[in-house]
Amino acid sequence: MSLVEALALPFFQRAVLAGLAIAVMSGVLGVFVVQRRLSFLGDGLAHAAFGGMGIGAFVIVTTGLIGSSVALLKHPLWIALPFSVLAALAIAALRKRTRLSSDTAIGVAFAVSVALGVMFFSLIPPDVNLGLSVMDLLFGSILGVRQGDLLVILVVAAAAVLVLLTTWGRLAYATFDDELARGDGVRAEALELVLFLVAAVVIAVSATVVGIVLMAAYLVIPAAGARLVARTLAQMTALSVLIGVASTLIGLGLSFYLDVPSGATIVLTQAVMFVPAAVFGARR
Repeated sequence: MSLVEALALPFFQRAVLAGLAIAVMSGVLGVFVVQRRLSFLGDGLAHAAFGGMGIGAFVIVTTGLIGSSVALLKHPLWIALPFSVLAALAIAALRKRTRLSSDTAIGVAFAVSVALGVMFFSLIPPDVNLGLSVMDLLFGSILGVRQGDLLVILVVAAAAVLVLLTTWGRLAYATFDDELARGDGVRAEALELVLFLVAAVVIAVSATVVGIVLMAAYLVIPAAGARLVARTLAQMTALSVLIGVASTLIGLGLSFYLDVPSGATIVLTQAVMFVPAAVFGARR
């Protein structure tokens, strides 16, 4: 089967649309994550989503919702999403109310979330069919995106990009000079909280597609590569989205021809695209 024939298949079309939506919202969000030196945030919130998925799966099994006719109620995402938001709020509170640095606060949330995920997944009987596996959550299954998953991803992508573009100017100002922005009346703390919450939602939804382990790279690598060659934040944003979109399309094509995992191939493609950016950026 050729790639053109594969593109006519509904499951491959859903994978492409989901991958492009994640690439766009991760590309825009990643710019502020990288510029604010919060790259570990993606990893921490992705693992928070894993903890939420574990709790969600356990609740679904023990309450009998696994037999519900409503698809959303059978998906652990409806618990993983608010859990990730709570984790983002906890990280923000630890940074604000204690003397802990960002990476330490994120590390605490990271460890607790993983422990919760492992514990609750272990409490689920092995013969229960959840419709997803722990391996899929960790490493992704973008070719297995269902119609309902795609709809959620598209809605979240549209909302996330809208919020980020609406606050883009103020976020950029506070990112480059926090004190001056505060002096001009910009509510820097509120903007950072918005950034954390958007990241929590984007990562929780995306992690079910590209995987928890790989989501952090999806969020950071395109933006990091763009940062090395861009002269302005606007250029960096455009290049970050472009790298994300291109690596998604190329990665899906390569995974089809090589018969290898799609999520890992996409991230490795991003890494390959990062190399010339690093070389070119070093020579400038």
